[in-house]
Amino acid sequence: MAESDIPGVRVADTITKMSSDDKGLVIVAASHGGVYPGYLTAAGRCRGVILNDAGLGRDRAGIGALDYLDRLGIAAATVGHDTARIGDGADMIANGRITFVNAAAERHGCCVGQSAAEAARLMTSAPIPNGEVPEHQEDRFLLRDGAIPVWGIDSNSLVRPDDAGTIVVTGSHGGILGGRPETAIRVDALAAVYHDAGVGKDQAGISRLAALDPRGIAAATVDGDTARIGDARSIWASGRISHVNEVAAAWAAKVGMTVPEFADVAAAHRTKTK
Repeated sequence: MAESDIPGVRVADTITKMSSDDKGLVIVAASHGGVYPGYLTAAGRCRGVILNDAGLGRDRAGIGALDYLDRLGIAAATVGHDTARIGDGADMIANGRITFVNAAAERHGCCVGQSAAEAARLMTSAPIPNGEVPEHQEDRFLLRDGAIPVWGIDSNSLVRPDDAGTIVVTGSHGGILGGRPETAIRVDALAAVYHDAGVGKDQAGISRLAALDPRGIAAATVDGDTARIGDARSIWASGRISHVNEVAAAWAAKVGMTVPEFADVAAAHRTKTK
Protein backbone atom coordinates (compact mmCIF):
# COMPACT_ATOMS: atom_id res chain seq x y z
CA MET A 1 0.00 0.00 0.00
CA ALA A 2 1.11 3.57 -0.63
CA GLU A 3 0.47 6.80 1.22
CA SER A 4 -1.80 9.19 -0.64
CA ASP A 5 -1.67 12.99 -0.66
CA ILE A 6 -4.58 12.93 1.80
CA PRO A 7 -3.51 12.48 5.45
CA GLY A 8 -4.93 9.28 6.91
CA VAL A 9 -5.59 7.66 3.52
CA ARG A 10 -3.71 4.81 1.88
CA VAL A 11 -4.07 3.57 -1.68
CA ALA A 12 -3.62 -0.02 -2.86
CA ASP A 13 -4.05 -2.13 -5.96
CA THR A 14 -5.55 -4.89 -3.79
CA ILE A 15 -6.89 -5.05 -0.26
CA THR A 16 -5.43 -8.52 0.26
CA LYS A 17 -2.03 -7.02 1.18
CA MET A 18 -3.09 -5.17 4.33
CA SER A 19 -0.86 -4.97 7.40
CA SER A 20 -1.12 -3.78 11.00
CA ASP A 21 0.06 -0.35 9.82
CA ASP A 22 -3.31 0.18 8.15
CA LYS A 23 -5.24 0.30 11.42
CA GLY A 24 -7.10 3.58 11.74
CA LEU A 25 -6.65 4.56 8.11
CA VAL A 26 -9.07 4.93 5.22
CA ILE A 27 -8.17 2.51 2.45
CA VAL A 28 -8.78 3.19 -1.24
CA ALA A 29 -8.26 -0.25 -2.75
CA ALA A 30 -8.85 -1.33 -6.34
CA SER A 31 -10.31 -4.69 -5.29
CA HIS A 32 -13.92 -5.58 -6.06
CA GLY A 33 -16.48 -4.48 -3.50
CA GLY A 34 -17.55 -7.95 -2.41
CA VAL A 35 -17.97 -9.25 1.11
CA TYR A 36 -14.44 -10.57 1.62
CA PRO A 37 -12.77 -7.19 0.98
CA GLY A 38 -15.27 -5.81 3.48
CA TYR A 39 -14.19 -8.40 6.01
CA LEU A 40 -10.53 -7.48 5.51
CA THR A 41 -11.42 -3.82 6.10
CA ALA A 42 -13.15 -4.65 9.37
CA ALA A 43 -10.47 -7.07 10.53
CA GLY A 44 -7.83 -4.41 9.82
CA ARG A 45 -9.69 -1.88 12.02
CA CYS A 46 -9.81 0.68 9.21
CA ARG A 47 -11.95 3.80 9.49
CA GLY A 48 -13.41 3.25 6.04
CA VAL A 49 -12.86 1.81 2.60
CA ILE A 50 -13.48 2.63 -1.04
CA LEU A 51 -13.57 -0.28 -3.49
CA ASN A 52 -14.54 -0.91 -7.13
CA ASP A 53 -18.16 -1.82 -7.85
CA ALA A 54 -17.07 -4.43 -10.44
CA GLY A 55 -20.15 -3.72 -12.53
CA LEU A 56 -22.36 -5.00 -9.67
CA GLY A 57 -22.98 -8.34 -11.39
CA ARG A 58 -25.11 -11.22 -10.24
CA ASP A 59 -26.93 -10.60 -6.95
CA ARG A 60 -25.11 -7.22 -6.76
CA ALA A 61 -22.16 -9.13 -5.31
CA GLY A 62 -19.80 -6.40 -6.53
CA ILE A 63 -20.98 -4.12 -3.70
CA GLY A 64 -21.61 -6.75 -1.01
CA ALA A 65 -19.05 -5.12 1.29
CA LEU A 66 -21.27 -2.09 1.81
CA ASP A 67 -24.09 -3.87 3.65
CA TYR A 68 -21.61 -6.08 5.49
CA LEU A 69 -19.70 -3.08 6.80
CA ASP A 70 -22.85 -1.08 7.53
CA ARG A 71 -23.85 -3.72 10.06
CA LEU A 72 -20.53 -3.03 11.79
CA GLY A 73 -20.87 0.75 11.55
CA ILE A 74 -17.94 1.12 9.15
CA ALA A 75 -18.02 3.60 6.28
CA ALA A 76 -17.77 2.06 2.82
CA ALA A 77 -18.28 3.16 -0.77
CA THR A 78 -17.55 1.98 -4.29
CA VAL A 79 -16.44 3.73 -7.45
CA GLY A 80 -17.85 2.95 -10.88
CA HIS A 81 -16.00 0.24 -12.76
CA ASP A 82 -16.21 2.47 -15.83
CA THR A 83 -14.57 5.42 -14.03
CA ALA A 84 -11.46 3.69 -12.66
CA ARG A 85 -9.54 0.57 -13.58
CA ILE A 86 -10.12 -2.36 -11.25
CA GLY A 87 -6.76 -3.50 -9.88
CA ASP A 88 -5.24 0.00 -10.19
CA GLY A 89 -5.28 1.98 -6.97
CA ALA A 90 -3.64 5.06 -8.49
CA ASP A 91 -6.42 5.31 -11.07
CA MET A 92 -9.05 4.77 -8.36
CA ILE A 93 -7.90 7.76 -6.28
CA ALA A 94 -7.24 9.95 -9.33
CA ASN A 95 -10.34 9.26 -11.41
CA GLY A 96 -12.86 7.13 -9.52
CA ARG A 97 -16.36 8.49 -9.03
CA ILE A 98 -18.59 7.18 -6.26
CA THR A 99 -21.51 4.99 -7.33
CA PHE A 100 -22.71 3.53 -4.00
CA VAL A 101 -22.27 4.44 -0.34
CA ASN A 102 -23.51 2.77 2.82
CA ALA A 103 -25.34 4.57 5.61
CA ALA A 104 -22.19 4.81 7.73
CA ALA A 105 -20.42 6.64 4.90
CA GLU A 106 -23.41 8.94 4.35
CA ARG A 107 -23.19 10.03 7.99
CA HIS A 108 -19.75 11.45 7.23
CA GLY A 109 -20.89 13.32 4.12
CA CYS A 110 -20.09 10.78 1.41
CA CYS A 111 -22.51 10.65 -1.52
CA VAL A 112 -22.93 9.29 -5.01
CA GLY A 113 -21.11 11.35 -7.64
CA GLN A 114 -18.22 12.47 -5.44
CA SER A 115 -14.66 11.82 -6.40
CA ALA A 116 -12.99 8.93 -4.64
CA ALA A 117 -10.47 11.37 -3.18
CA GLU A 118 -13.18 13.58 -1.63
CA ALA A 119 -15.07 10.60 -0.19
CA ALA A 120 -11.84 9.21 1.29
CA ARG A 121 -11.07 12.57 2.89
CA LEU A 122 -14.51 12.68 4.49
CA MET A 123 -14.12 9.15 5.84
CA THR A 124 -11.03 10.18 7.84
CA SER A 125 -13.43 11.69 10.40
CA ALA A 126 -14.97 8.26 11.07
CA PRO A 127 -14.06 6.46 14.32
CA ILE A 128 -11.69 3.52 14.45
CA PRO A 129 -13.96 0.46 14.77
CA ASN A 130 -13.50 -1.64 17.87
CA GLY A 131 -16.44 -4.02 17.75
CA GLU A 132 -16.23 -7.75 17.23
CA VAL A 133 -15.68 -8.80 13.62
CA PRO A 134 -17.66 -11.89 12.55
CA GLU A 135 -15.53 -14.78 11.38
CA HIS A 136 -15.20 -14.95 7.64
CA GLN A 137 -12.80 -17.15 5.75
CA GLU A 138 -12.24 -17.36 2.06
CA ASP A 139 -12.60 -20.91 0.86
CA ARG A 140 -10.38 -23.14 -1.18
CA PHE A 141 -11.93 -26.39 -2.39
CA LEU A 142 -11.58 -29.17 -4.93
CA LEU A 143 -14.21 -28.74 -7.63
CA ARG A 144 -13.19 -31.77 -9.67
CA ASP A 145 -10.71 -34.53 -8.91
CA GLY A 146 -8.72 -36.42 -11.50
CA ALA A 147 -5.45 -36.42 -13.37
CA ILE A 148 -5.81 -32.65 -13.78
CA PRO A 149 -7.64 -31.36 -10.70
CA VAL A 150 -9.83 -28.27 -10.79
CA TRP A 151 -9.42 -26.07 -7.73
CA GLY A 152 -11.90 -23.42 -6.65
CA ILE A 153 -10.49 -20.45 -4.78
CA ASP A 154 -12.46 -17.37 -3.85
CA SER A 155 -9.43 -15.13 -4.37
CA ASN A 156 -6.43 -15.25 -6.67
CA SER A 157 -4.34 -14.53 -3.56
CA LEU A 158 -5.02 -18.11 -2.39
CA VAL A 159 -3.06 -19.71 -5.24
CA ARG A 160 -0.39 -22.13 -3.96
CA PRO A 161 2.84 -23.38 -5.55
CA ASP A 162 1.31 -26.85 -5.94
CA ASP A 163 -1.42 -25.38 -8.18
CA ALA A 164 1.09 -25.44 -11.04
CA GLY A 165 -0.32 -27.59 -13.85
CA THR A 166 -3.88 -27.57 -12.46
CA ILE A 167 -7.01 -25.70 -13.51
CA VAL A 168 -7.82 -22.82 -11.16
CA VAL A 169 -11.31 -21.30 -10.93
CA THR A 170 -11.12 -18.11 -8.92
CA GLY A 171 -13.69 -15.61 -7.73
CA SER A 172 -11.28 -12.73 -8.31
CA HIS A 173 -11.66 -10.13 -11.02
CA GLY A 174 -9.71 -10.67 -14.22
CA GLY A 175 -7.53 -7.57 -13.88
CA ILE A 176 -3.78 -7.39 -13.40
CA LEU A 177 -2.64 -5.29 -10.44
CA GLY A 178 -1.14 -1.88 -11.04
CA GLY A 179 -0.54 -2.70 -14.70
CA ARG A 180 1.97 -5.43 -13.78
CA PRO A 181 1.53 -8.58 -15.95
CA GLU A 182 3.35 -10.78 -13.45
CA THR A 183 0.46 -10.34 -10.98
CA ALA A 184 -1.93 -12.29 -13.23
CA ILE A 185 -1.20 -15.51 -11.33
CA ARG A 186 1.77 -16.57 -9.22
CA VAL A 187 2.12 -20.09 -10.62
CA ASP A 188 2.07 -21.70 -14.04
CA ALA A 189 -1.37 -23.23 -13.90
CA LEU A 190 -2.66 -25.12 -16.91
CA ALA A 191 -5.69 -22.82 -17.09
CA ALA A 192 -7.37 -20.13 -15.02
CA VAL A 193 -10.86 -18.64 -14.85
CA TYR A 194 -11.77 -15.22 -13.45
CA HIS A 195 -14.79 -12.90 -13.16
CA ASP A 196 -14.89 -10.13 -15.77
CA ALA A 197 -16.03 -7.49 -13.22
CA GLY A 198 -18.17 -5.86 -15.90
CA VAL A 199 -15.00 -5.44 -18.01
CA GLY A 200 -14.92 -1.75 -17.14
CA LYS A 201 -12.53 1.08 -17.93
CA ASP A 202 -9.84 0.23 -20.47
CA GLN A 203 -11.09 -3.38 -20.30
CA ALA A 204 -9.20 -3.70 -17.03
CA GLY A 205 -11.53 -6.44 -15.80
CA ILE A 206 -10.14 -8.87 -18.38
CA SER A 207 -6.49 -7.74 -18.53
CA ARG A 208 -5.14 -10.93 -16.94
CA LEU A 209 -6.08 -12.84 -20.08
CA ALA A 210 -3.57 -11.24 -22.45
CA ALA A 211 -0.96 -11.24 -19.67
CA LEU A 212 -1.18 -15.04 -19.48
CA ASP A 213 -0.76 -15.66 -23.22
CA PRO A 214 3.07 -15.39 -23.18
CA ARG A 215 3.16 -17.94 -20.36
CA GLY A 216 1.07 -20.46 -22.31
CA ILE A 217 -1.72 -20.45 -19.73
CA ALA A 218 -5.27 -20.75 -21.07
CA ALA A 219 -7.42 -18.10 -19.40
CA ALA A 220 -11.03 -16.99 -19.47
CA THR A 221 -13.47 -14.75 -17.66
CA VAL A 222 -17.13 -15.30 -16.91
CA ASP A 223 -19.85 -12.79 -17.63
CA GLY A 224 -20.47 -10.76 -14.50
CA ASP A 225 -24.22 -11.23 -14.73
CA THR A 226 -23.94 -15.03 -14.66
CA ALA A 227 -21.99 -15.55 -11.42
CA ARG A 228 -21.17 -13.79 -8.16
CA ILE A 229 -17.76 -12.14 -7.96
CA GLY A 230 -15.69 -13.46 -5.05
CA ASP A 231 -17.50 -16.80 -5.14
CA ALA A 232 -15.70 -19.59 -7.00
CA ARG A 233 -18.56 -22.02 -6.43
CA SER A 234 -20.95 -19.63 -8.15
CA ILE A 235 -18.54 -19.20 -11.05
CA TRP A 236 -18.25 -22.99 -11.45
CA ALA A 237 -21.99 -23.60 -11.11
CA SER A 238 -23.48 -20.87 -13.30
CA GLY A 239 -20.75 -18.81 -14.91
CA ARG A 240 -20.73 -18.45 -18.69
CA ILE A 241 -17.50 -17.63 -20.47
CA SER A 242 -17.40 -14.03 -21.71
CA HIS A 243 -13.80 -13.72 -22.94
CA VAL A 244 -10.92 -16.10 -23.66
CA ASN A 245 -7.26 -15.44 -24.38
CA GLU A 246 -5.38 -16.55 -27.49
CA VAL A 247 -4.06 -19.71 -25.85
CA ALA A 248 -7.56 -20.80 -24.78
CA ALA A 249 -9.00 -20.00 -28.21
CA ALA A 250 -6.29 -22.11 -29.87
CA TRP A 251 -7.36 -25.00 -27.63
CA ALA A 252 -10.99 -24.55 -28.87
CA ALA A 253 -12.40 -22.69 -25.87
CA LYS A 254 -15.31 -20.45 -26.85
CA VAL A 255 -17.40 -17.62 -25.47
CA GLY A 256 -20.69 -18.94 -24.08
CA MET A 257 -19.25 -22.17 -22.64
CA THR A 258 -19.92 -23.16 -19.08
CA VAL A 259 -16.89 -23.23 -16.80
CA PRO A 260 -16.94 -27.06 -16.55
CA GLU A 261 -16.91 -27.16 -20.37
CA PHE A 262 -13.92 -24.80 -20.41
CA ALA A 263 -12.16 -27.08 -17.91
CA ASP A 264 -12.91 -30.06 -20.18
CA VAL A 265 -11.27 -28.26 -23.10
CA ALA A 266 -8.13 -27.50 -21.09
CA ALA A 267 -7.88 -31.04 -19.74
CA ALA A 268 -8.38 -32.54 -23.22
CA HIS A 269 -5.61 -30.37 -24.63
CA ARG A 270 -3.20 -31.47 -21.93
CA THR A 271 -4.07 -35.12 -22.51
CA LYS A 272 -3.50 -34.81 -26.27
CA THR A 273 -0.15 -33.04 -25.89
CA LYS A 274 1.34 -35.45 -23.35
